[in-house]
Amino acid sequence: MALLIVDLDKHIGNATAWRDTFAGQLPDLEIRIWPEAGNLADIEYLAFMHPDFDQLPILPNLKVMFSRSAGVESFISHPKLPKVPLCKVEPPGGDPMMTEYVVMHVLRFHRDMPGYQAAQANREWRRTTIVRPEQRRVGFLGFGMMAKAPALVLKSLGFKVSAWVRNPRTEADVPIYHGPDQLEPFLQQTDIAVCLLPLTRETEGIFCARTFAMMPRGAMLVNVGRGKHVVDADLIDALDSGQLSYAALDALWPEPLPPTSPLWLHPKVTVMPHVARRPTVAQLVTEIAANIRSIQAGGRLLQEVDLTTGY
Repeated sequence: MALLIVDLDKHIGNATAWRDTFAGQLPDLEIRIWPEAGNLADIEYLAFMHPDFDQLPILPNLKVMFSRSAGVESFISHPKLPKVPLCKVEPPGGDPMMTEYVVMHVLRFHRDMPGYQAAQANREWRRTTIVRPEQRRVGFLGFGMMAKAPALVLKSLGFKVSAWVRNPRTEADVPIYHGPDQLEPFLQQTDIAVCLLPLTRETEGIFCARTFAMMPRGAMLVNVGRGKHVVDADLIDALDSGQLSYAALDALWPEPLPPTSPLWLHPKVTVMPHVARRPTVAQLVTEIAANIRSIQAGGRLLQEVDLTTGY
């Protein structure tokens, strides 16, 4: 029984860290690092970050694939994708780094830090109305594990928090809107929108002139989903017109953002180089090991990807 790691060691930790950490949790699992795959028949598990299925050999006894990438849209339609379950590797309670990142940007915008920074640059002693948390409505687009933790932190600080998801669901913690018909009423009551959606045909370009117009004038956007969720030209128009006040973009398209992009120097845009979170080897091994134990005990994968929906 072996697990083949493809490219994870190049982005997170190194081969020694992966082997040593797995040895502490699943000592009977042999860890192989691509391209040293050994006997392909031994490999039951595959873990990767940016897979090139054209280069990978057929693994005849493969049971499960583990993807480090939050988004799987770049490869789930690949013709050589193995016909086995695909599992995302995410901590069950959300990632503390993502929580602090989202809360940081919401609080920055809520307390108008960009406005104070601009005033400081002009040596202006700027005093303006301070909005209370209970007067600010924060809306999460997508309400999975990565979104729920920051949403609850913000709720505990007094913000009015809601969420919009694809399908109806019962959620005791925050009001839930769902489906295309409820997107407009959701956005109409959202002062700060936080995007943590997966990228699908339905969500690509979801932040555009049409949806910006649905939001209250002066609304703000924090995008930690995918770069293609936002139509850049429409975002700039909305910021220039005052329809939106600020935008913080951790996910962009393309990445790295070209030097010629107008987003770089726009006074109302914060550009971040996709750094909201950086999971550790220990975090990822813990989640992979939990899934393998579940399978071996006859259970299910903890975060299996639905290939029909793309997440």
